[in-house]
Amino acid sequence: MGTEHTDPRSWHRFDAAALQGFAEALLGRAGLAQERARVVADVLVEADLMGHTTHGLQLLASYLRDIDNGRMSVDGEPEVLHDYPGAVTWDGRYLPGPWLVRQAMALAFERVASQAVVTVAIRHSHHIACLAAYLKQATDRGLVMLLSCSDPATGSVAPHGAIAGRYTPNPLAAGFPTGGEPILIDISASTTTNGMTGRMNRDGRGERLPGPWLVDNRGEASDDPRVMLADPPGAILPLGGMELGHKGFGLGLLVEALTSGLAGASRGDAPRRWGASVFLQVLDPQAFGGRDRFEASIGWLAESCRGAPVKPGNPAVRLPGQRALALREQQRTSGVALHPEIMPALAGFAERSGIVAPRPRF
Repeated sequence: MGTEHTDPRSWHRFDAAALQGFAEALLGRAGLAQERARVVADVLVEADLMGHTTHGLQLLASYLRDIDNGRMSVDGEPEVLHDYPGAVTWDGRYLPGPWLVRQAMALAFERVASQAVVTVAIRHSHHIACLAAYLKQATDRGLVMLLSCSDPATGSVAPHGAIAGRYTPNPLAAGFPTGGEPILIDISASTTTNGMTGRMNRDGRGERLPGPWLVDNRGEASDDPRVMLADPPGAILPLGGMELGHKGFGLGLLVEALTSGLAGASRGDAPRRWGASVFLQVLDPQAFGGRDRFEASIGWLAESCRGAPVKPGNPAVRLPGQRALALREQQRTSGVALHPEIMPALAGFAERSGIVAPRPRF
């Protein structure tokens, strides 16, 4: 098995600004207003800069298809269902997820100075891409941000002990300032994601996952992504796998409550249209123990963790987000590494729109 698809070091690299302009042009030609196209493109490229390669420009082709077939709305505003000073609920009307999340963040940033905590729940959003790509905008302001999402129309993750999917990977992200480099957490309540298993199955190279992260329809743990294509399909295991999956199962249920539960988007309604449920919360540490004390406390803990002893020969402890932020700065200079299937998937949209795709730097 070759390495050209599995090893990012062998992928072509592209200028980040060129990718931003290309994605923005494709989205604009598809029907998004310029500002909305700019925001969506920015979030997708930011994800690739940070190394989240299944949730960046990998998604652009599917976004463009959904605009074409009406599954992503391009016009109008979210419907305000409830609006309290510190708690807001929207129906996103399947508008672009990155744009909706950025709109919700702007609202939360505006209100948090007077409210201390602002929460926005959104139902019927389109896909919101990579959660980590949003967090730094909050931490740069000295704020704490929580973000999670689910999809009540899809069930690919098995409850602990089960062999069939009932809910989604349910990512949970959090960002908080430390007085230095922020901590940026973006984890799923599952062992892997739909994006990763889908990519591996499209590849057709017979690649295996790094571990037995799936369960097949007979109840056996598996590292073969093809079990997701069986009839009946297998499922993704909750975080912790076969032995400790009760922990991931609990986290998955928590995300369901925060997202679909608070937004009022029930799986029990058997929705037929894909749509994300989103939970976003912004907290101002100043309203609690104070920003200075918060950053001093978390900053001390961060340094203590980094300095914790490790087995001889092993690398030092790495905090959540540390690698992503370093890679982000590196790729701004060296170019963004794109998975080999991304640009070919966009070629037809570019040709149809008369938009010239950026050429790789190498």
